Amino acid sequence: MLASKLRASVRFLLLLPWLFALGCKSQVVPNSTSSTSAQTASATQTGPAADTSGAAPLLQAIAASGTLADLQRPNFTDYRLHVQHMYAAVNYAPVWVRSGQASPQALAVIAALENSLHKGLNPEDYDASLWQARLAKLKASPGDASTVARFDLALTVGTMRYISDLHIGRVNPKDFKFGIDIEQKKYDLPQLLLQKIMNESNVPEVLSEVEPELLFYKRTEAALQIYLNLAAQEKLVPLPDAAKPLAPGDSYPAVGPLADRLRFLGDLPQTATVDTSSGLYAGAVVDAVKHFQVRHGITPDGKLGKDTLRQLNTPMSVRVTQLEDALERWRWLPPNFPVLPVAVNIPEFVLRVFNPDHTIAMRMHVIAGKAVGHQTPVFAQNMRYIVFRPYWNVPPSIARGEIVPHLLKDPGYLGKKGFEITDSSGKVVASGSASPEVIADLRAGRLMVRQKPAADNALGLIKFIFPNDNNVYLHSTPSQTLFSQTRRDFSHGCIRVEYPAELASFLLQTQPNGQKWTVDVVKAAMQSGPDNQQVNLTTPIPVVIVYFTAVAEENGEVYFFDDIYGHDKTLDAVLAKGPPYPG
Repeated sequence: MLASKLRASVRFLLLLPWLFALGCKSQVVPNSTSSTSAQTASATQTGPAADTSGAAPLLQAIAASGTLADLQRPNFTDYRLHVQHMYAAVNYAPVWVRSGQASPQALAVIAALENSLHKGLNPEDYDASLWQARLAKLKASPGDASTVARFDLALTVGTMRYISDLHIGRVNPKDFKFGIDIEQKKYDLPQLLLQKIMNESNVPEVLSEVEPELLFYKRTEAALQIYLNLAAQEKLVPLPDAAKPLAPGDSYPAVGPLADRLRFLGDLPQTATVDTSSGLYAGAVVDAVKHFQVRHGITPDGKLGKDTLRQLNTPMSVRVTQLEDALERWRWLPPNFPVLPVAVNIPEFVLRVFNPDHTIAMRMHVIAGKAVGHQTPVFAQNMRYIVFRPYWNVPPSIARGEIVPHLLKDPGYLGKKGFEITDSSGKVVASGSASPEVIADLRAGRLMVRQKPAADNALGLIKFIFPNDNNVYLHSTPSQTLFSQTRRDFSHGCIRVEYPAELASFLLQTQPNGQKWTVDVVKAAMQSGPDNQQVNLTTPIPVVIVYFTAVAEENGEVYFFDDIYGHDKTLDAVLAKGPPYPG
């Protein structure tokens, strides 16, 4: 069973905290593009020997050009300065070749590049299929300056690409307009190679330290190995569609292939007994379908509908890509946090909060922005305060696009919905009804709309503020029934939380002056406290809004979700072009 295989493969990981490991072992070298310091020179004293092959002039020329035809991806202009700085620090002597042959460090790095598929990377970005031929050519022509120079520089470019891709991802999230900053994570690649790899006896250990320390990243990487194996074994025979959703007990001629597929995916235990002779969809197969539905964001009703069959017929190669995309996005996140973050995964519609010991404090459903026109942005910011009984300051686009049309039909719409129209200073100019002049000023953007605090306020009775350019925040909602839906993209972009009082109580537990924000105290402040009461957090709390369509859970199971915003599709299109990637 897949779940048991995955649990076995990551059992040692499950003993660690669930998601974020504070700090990072990789204290290798801080970010810098200048690698000609005395520190670097000192680090290379036991490194590359003087150039005895005559390769230096060619190395200098190729490094300056930013192009090497020998590479699968010849254009390395995005790494040109790094390459030049590194070779300048050693007078353009080869760094990977000793006495005409590849150094032990070179061989260790080449092994990592050839194995990069298992890191969720594209091996051909690092010339994985070419290294054995290059090694053979180097061995056959150990004194040839051109062979030495081209081998050496190809490995330098491949190593820099690999380390950077493994540490911060291949594509800068800014290219997708995501609010995640990777600049502070960047290594000084020349120093890293010269100080930590060229003279290192255990190169694999150094390379492992490059990867994120996030536990969820490690789980995802372990899950990738399982799904790579499944993809290699898979002989997919698509299950036939049904004329209508099949309920348990209905006839389904393909119940045998269905059981085989569920066993292959790990949702039906290998030891389960299934009667396929009757042609009925029943028993253990139904239970397995429900389990499969839970893992794929489908209401677990056991019915064989189009969504369930579509997911069952999805090739494992697609699941591999989803896991690779997840690893890419995990690499974008900060390596550590001052306190553990609140994490919201949009495709999963789930928020997680963590205890100081890294266990999960709470997990709750959320409602995210509509896929069409109101997508919730991906970003990271610090939550700084909470507002009880808030006004809802209606965004101008919603005021013009939704409220103005209602007012044109019914000027008394304001009073019915608890809205007020204000000027820029906050002075109320209309509340019960709106005159044509006021409506015209509202449409022109000279006036604003806000909704007064109340149980039916669109924000509910509490909001959680982490200032950001998108004006997105967490808040409660009067529309609680929507949390029972499986797909929950209903908002205008902000994130509605299922248990706001419990979330606020947890986040306010470290407030000073001995004030105890129990759930009951929070609920009282929501129901009858002062309007628009702001409570500042003693310590800002990181909030990360992420986008993962593949999630490896702590129980060893892997969950997959639809690419509701198309972010996976966009990422895959960029990655398919190969380096240089947008950075």
